[in-house]
Parts: sequence; C-alpha cells; structure tokens
Amino acid sequence: PLSPAAVVGAGLGGSATAYFLQQHFGPQVQLDVYEAASVGGRLATVTVNKQQYESRGASIHALSLHMQDFVKILGLKHRREVAGKSAIFSGEHFVLEETDWYLLNLFRLWWHYGISFLRLQMWVEEVMEKFMRIYKYQAHGYAFSSLEELLRSLGGEAFVNMTQRSVAESLLEVGVTQRFVDDVIAAVLRSSYGQSVLVPAFAGAMSLAGAQGSTWAVEGGNKLVCSGLLKLTKANVISARVTGISLHSSEGRALYQVHYESTEGQGSAFYDMVVVTTPLHPSRSNFTFDNFDPPIADLPGAFHPSVTSVVHGYLNSSYFGFPDPKLFPFTSILTTDTPDLFFHAMDNICPVNISAAFRRKQPQEAAVWRVLSQQPLDKQQLKTLFRSYYSVQVAEWQSYPRYDSTKALPPIVLHENLFYLSGVEWVASSMEMVAVAAKNVALLAYNRWHQELEKIDQKDLMHKVKTEL
Repeated sequence: PLSPAAVVGAGLGGSATAYFLQQHFGPQVQLDVYEAASVGGRLATVTVNKQQYESRGASIHALSLHMQDFVKILGLKHRREVAGKSAIFSGEHFVLEETDWYLLNLFRLWWHYGISFLRLQMWVEEVMEKFMRIYKYQAHGYAFSSLEELLRSLGGEAFVNMTQRSVAESLLEVGVTQRFVDDVIAAVLRSSYGQSVLVPAFAGAMSLAGAQGSTWAVEGGNKLVCSGLLKLTKANVISARVTGISLHSSEGRALYQVHYESTEGQGSAFYDMVVVTTPLHPSRSNFTFDNFDPPIADLPGAFHPSVTSVVHGYLNSSYFGFPDPKLFPFTSILTTDTPDLFFHAMDNICPVNISAAFRRKQPQEAAVWRVLSQQPLDKQQLKTLFRSYYSVQVAEWQSYPRYDSTKALPPIVLHENLFYLSGVEWVASSMEMVAVAAKNVALLAYNRWHQELEKIDQKDLMHKVKTEL
C-alpha cells in the first residue's frame, strides 16, 4: 500500500490532487500538503470596505465538470449572476459595444464582421466537443503519462499542433478575418492571459470558450474550493516552503526526502510519492533535485508578469468618450492590442458574497474596479482611468506562462512516483484545465503503482470507451 504521499502547493492544483489521490488510493493514504503562502494560491481575495472581492481566477466555464463536482461535493453554491455589459476599447473609441438586446448584439457582430464570428464559434465548439472526451476517459480510469499523449487521445495530432501554432494562424485558416482577430480575439486574450493573438491555438480556444459561454463563480470566493477539498481529504497542511527533493532508494522502490523551510526552521520528511503542483521554472522556484541520475533538467520557458489593481473610486468616463458619467453603460471594458494602451482590461466587480438585495453601483457612483495590466499603474495612469479614488490594492503575479517563450510541453513524470502538475498550464491555463490535470496525475500515479499499464496511454480510446459502455 502507498503510505505517505506529499503534494507541494495548496492552490487549486494541489488541493484537487490531494482529493483525487485519496479518492483512488483510499482514505488510509497519509497526505501532507506543503504551502508557503496561503491555501488557494492564485485564487485569492482582497478586502475593500469590509467586503471581499476576487483578485484573480474569477470565472469558471459552464462545462467545467470537475469544478461543478467540487462545488456539489462541498455543498458550496454558485454566486448569483449580476448582469452587466461589456465593450472593446481601442484607446480612442469603442470598436464593439454590447447592448441589452441579444439579437442586436448578434446583428452588430454580423454587420461588422460578417461570417467571421460564426466561424469562430464553430471552431471553438469543435475543440470543446473533443476536449469533453477527457471526462469519459477519466471516468473509466484511463490516464496519460505526457501532455502530448493526453492531447493526442482527445484530438489527434491536430490537438498537439494547436500547442505549437498561434490562435491567429488557426483562425485565419478557417476563414476568420484579420479585422475580427485584431478587434475581438485580441481583446479576449488580453483580458484572460494578458498576451496577444500569438498565444497557442489551444490556450486561445479555451479562453475564447470562456468568453462565449455562460460562466459562474463560487459564492464566498473560488478559493473556498481549495480549503474545502483539503478539509474533506483531511490532508495535513504544512505551512512551509519546499526547497528541494532528494532521491533515496529502498528495496527497489524510490523513496523521496522533501526538504522544507518554515518559521520554525528547516525540516525534512520521507515519502513514497510526491506531486509538485507549483511551477518548476528557474525564474519561479529555487527548488533543487538531488541524487537523481540522470539529473532532472531545468524546464524551459518563462512566466508572464501581470498586475491586478483593485481600485475603489469614480470612473473617469470622459476618457472613454462619455462626458456625462450617468450615461456610461459598461461594467466590463476589454482593449485591443494598441501600443499606447497601458491596461489589458477592467471590470466593475461584485463582492464574493452577493445578497439578494445587492445592486450594481450607478456609473456616477464610486465602485470597485479591477484593472489588469502588465506593469503597475502609475499615478498618471490611475488619474486617466479614475476621476478620484479612495484606495488601490495591487497584486503582482507571475501568473501565466509566457506562451511565446518555449515550444516544448513540460513533462508530467519527473521520475518513478514523482509527478509534475503545473506543466498543464503550457497547454492552457484555467481552473478546469488544472482540475483535469490533477485527476490525470492521480489516475496515472494509481495505475503505475498497481501496474495497471493497460490504463495508461491507451490508443484508440474513443472506441474502447464505447465498447466498455
């Protein structure tokens, strides 16, 4: 039997991994989860005027089946939706505005962009439909030892290629116009990844699916999923920063020593299995791997800095061409890829607990806005966006892979019973992608431990799963 196992990181990846490991290996497995900061990782909240707001990782796609499951199992609730309109700003004017009337929106898109947006929708739907096969595979206990194998089983070589070429290239190929790519696709990718239409097609498709579909969030904050899963798993959460892992072998099986630093000083513990769910890139971690032969190589690729500023203040609507603030109709502003634009997106955000009586502030009132940018905003830039403000809270993250920095996908298996989860973000970075990867790692670990090799990297799974049913 597997005795102690360690999970490094208690963000969504770490908490979902702990939960799935326990589901597969059984309740007797001892789980230690190491977290240097706070449980929830990037799913953090900030407090403004005694109310909490999401600072990142805000919305979850309707088709996120694992996230839906977590919310059900944990007895959490979907946050009430508060309607609002969005628009795309070019730095000078709005290139696209949403109205209250759905048909008029479609007509506008049609009028501006012709058949492009239908082609976009068909392209995204086809990717999502194939991606949804993963849930069937996982329900049958199938796992994949590399990201390439996982992608191949869902959509063949075409899916693997979608991590190697840009979303712009893929969309132009299916007949979407350059203008639509520059105006609409660029704005969506800037608001989700803070990057351009050069992000890989697969990551782009996931982010565009989120922009089109209905999305939801967890009442009380998305980070409740992480703390909830760890409680449910009865995992032992150790407040410490892992500094390295060394390999010892015993009776033909690998044994890992995890070294860590906490407020009490340095310590270490031994495990049969370790899953690392924090990024292992040199820029992000000073993690050492000792006694491995061959040594574990540094992973290529860099992370993209992004800054979230949560501002409580009065929007300067005249910057957006609305001299009378009462008439400003938008709660969410996306931006095109214009050199002078110093922010990627901004939205008027609602608290994580929304009462039945809650209403959005009128545009002329002070509201809480979340502004995404690449650099921290200076005084002048804040003055451009806000007539005046009460408070600004800034969080700087190395949150997303810089998608142009490498073409190779990171490995899942670093060594026997030593796994790496965060590499999945190089395929696409979303809460559900991380949850899918966590389930895959747990199944992979289980199938390898019990030598059920026919459940790993199986070819022609669509056919197999059909006949198994």
